[in-house]
Amino acid sequence: MKLVSPILKHVAYPLLARAGYFRRRAQHGQVCVVTYHGVRPAGYVSRDAALDGSMVSAERFREQIRLLQERYRIISPEDFLRSFRDGTRLPERAVLLTCDDGVVNTVTDMLPILLECSVRCLFFITCASLSEKPGMLWYERLKLMVNEAQAGAISLRVGQGEWICAASADRHAFWWKVVREVSKRTEHERATFLEQARSDLGLGEAWDRRYSEQTELYRRFFLLSTKEVMELQEYGMSIGAHSLSHPLLSKLDEEGSRGEIEESRKLLEKALGRAVEAFAYPFGSSESVTAREFALAEKAGFRCAFLNMGGGFGAEMPRYALPRVHVTADMGLGEFEAHVSGFYRRLRGAPAISVAPAA
Repeated sequence: MKLVSPILKHVAYPLLARAGYFRRRAQHGQVCVVTYHGVRPAGYVSRDAALDGSMVSAERFREQIRLLQERYRIISPEDFLRSFRDGTRLPERAVLLTCDDGVVNTVTDMLPILLECSVRCLFFITCASLSEKPGMLWYERLKLMVNEAQAGAISLRVGQGEWICAASADRHAFWWKVVREVSKRTEHERATFLEQARSDLGLGEAWDRRYSEQTELYRRFFLLSTKEVMELQEYGMSIGAHSLSHPLLSKLDEEGSRGEIEESRKLLEKALGRAVEAFAYPFGSSESVTAREFALAEKAGFRCAFLNMGGGFGAEMPRYALPRVHVTADMGLGEFEAHVSGFYRRLRGAPAISVAPAA
């Protein structure tokens, strides 16, 4: 598959897209949901492909929207949600745009393009944006700390345990293992852990100053403020909930997972002064969500909830496990349309979305 994949990405997908094959295949599915995680700020240079793999360029984002406008039908979040309220039928080849996490570049770099193209997007916001001084997503902050630690073996204490990374090449796997474990903790315990981790990794108290002082780094990593979330709403965008603090919900006990889901809706509705009807599971993968979370999202009063996988026309659309096309930075237009049309999913023989059963 290592040889086949580049041929598909750079030769087959573009040829099939230009021939109109993907658009014709999409007629068999009524709706596709596409999700972004922001637009790469001007001047920002990525030093970690894994960290920035979902951050598309402004030029690529604009090209993708124009392709969707030419060949499909971008619908508003209200039209999508109305279909759940009263069964209103959506137009053929309907596409819903969504965006997770709510980092600052969604206002500074993404919103202007949405307005330029006259399309609307459903933004999923964590309640960290309702803090007096929003910071970074905790797991991204941890990744930056791990990256900035001195070369060689590193170790972090998590509760009574300790994990050691023997070499720099192992640091990504090390980071994700820690994320899994720390997700089990409360939001307050995670904040305490991050401060201890800073010390364990030998970083000074001002290690992160440049992230708040340099414009391109601030736009890439910092979360929106309540005022900026309101700005999205004022410009016609819709807001959904993305949990209180973005943990792997599957790692929490039932009470903790319920709180992350239910309280995020209540707090956002209070802050925004309007109903919040949609939820996106943090990370949204088969590892991070179980059938328990589907039930909790329904009990919390959301009309629907979204995963971060399995999307494309023709996919099954369970109301509380809605699949999405996860757009990545390295997707060319041909590959993007292959995902949107559902061709990519069918080519890989992907089964219906499957997650772990509730514990």
